[in-house]
Amino acid sequence: MKAEYPEGWKDYELVDCGGFEKLERYGSYYLARPEPKAVWDKTLGEEEWKKLTHTRFSPGAGFGKAGKEDSGTWERLRRMDDQWYIRYDGKGPSFRLRLGLTSFKHVGVFPEQASNWEYIYARTKALADKAKAEGKPAPKVLNLFAYTGAASLAAKAAGADVTHLDSVRQVVTWARGNMEGSGMDGIRWVIEDALKFARREARRGNRYQGIILDPPAYGHGPDGEKWKLDECLFEMLGCVASILAPEDSFMVLNLYSNGFSAMLGETVVREAFKIKAGSRAVIDSGELALQDRSGKVLPLSIFVRLSR
Repeated sequence: MKAEYPEGWKDYELVDCGGFEKLERYGSYYLARPEPKAVWDKTLGEEEWKKLTHTRFSPGAGFGKAGKEDSGTWERLRRMDDQWYIRYDGKGPSFRLRLGLTSFKHVGVFPEQASNWEYIYARTKALADKAKAEGKPAPKVLNLFAYTGAASLAAKAAGADVTHLDSVRQVVTWARGNMEGSGMDGIRWVIEDALKFARREARRGNRYQGIILDPPAYGHGPDGEKWKLDECLFEMLGCVASILAPEDSFMVLNLYSNGFSAMLGETVVREAFKIKAGSRAVIDSGELALQDRSGKVLPLSIFVRLSR
């Protein structure tokens, strides 16, 4: 099984993981958070964790149950800002991200996604360069379930015409701030249910050269639409297949659900896109992971990438 990790990211580091927790450095701040996949022992002792940690997240009752993620609280152990910025300077993309302590333990970025950002940038840049040489418009990239927009920024930095969609207005506002803080502009912002939007784009016959989707296990649209990954993913991918350009295009699917393997994800994509033997489409799949200072590997999500 192939695993991919962030490389050379100065503003991020997984320091240690174990005991169902992870200790991470974001810029100059160290954060301790729950991590259900860290089933082994910590390498550093509790005193070392406490000495390093600026803030530690304590989950509320019921936190992490299937379909539910109750809020918790951050315990401040050392002085730090409520919001701060880090930079991502990769092999291709470069942008700035605002981070903050949310009541659901998230901070505004999923660092293991860095290799997806690199893929999105490289693939988009190749399409943009080809379009420019042929006198065609910039490639159109659609980012569904787009959160705070790091993948949108990677595509924009590569020269794409980007549409960023999320169902939560505050998250889209956060993403817009990341765009402006990175010195970019021109991203199209959409606050809507992802499946409803994809269905409409299919009816209209709209096409994109790149589509990115990182759907949650459970979620709700702005008008109360219900999303359940097991029930909706295949239909969503069918819509994506109908709006992705048949040539010179790519798709990136990321899944955090514990019930999905890379093999399952690849099979779902093959079936939704009706890819048969001999097809020119190239599919790549594997796991996104982080590696701590002692070398322990923490797998966090699976990815499937399609290119044609």
